[in-house]
Amino acid sequence: MSLPSPDTPLYNHSLPKIEQWLIDLGCQQDTKELNFWYVEYPTWKAQITLEIEELTVNYIEAGARGEDIKRAFKYFLTRQHIEEEVFGGP
Repeated sequence: MSLPSPDTPLYNHSLPKIEQWLIDLGCQQDTKELNFWYVEYPTWKAQITLEIEELTVNYIEAGARGEDIKRAFKYFLTRQHIEEEVFGGP
């Protein structure tokens, strides 16, 4: 399944294409809460949630005192922008 070009807003991607994109980036879908995704890199880990109007990211214990860092990205942003922001880490 090929994805639209990286400069396409995320709202122009079908749900299966968004899911494939997340899988390609190393994310794993929660088996019970299908809108929750998890990803772990050597220096950080996060929960990604596909909300109605935005994609939210909760970087787990990524703050200076071990607190979570939360960010939200509206679907009108391009896939490339979201990918750079989310997967660049906290």
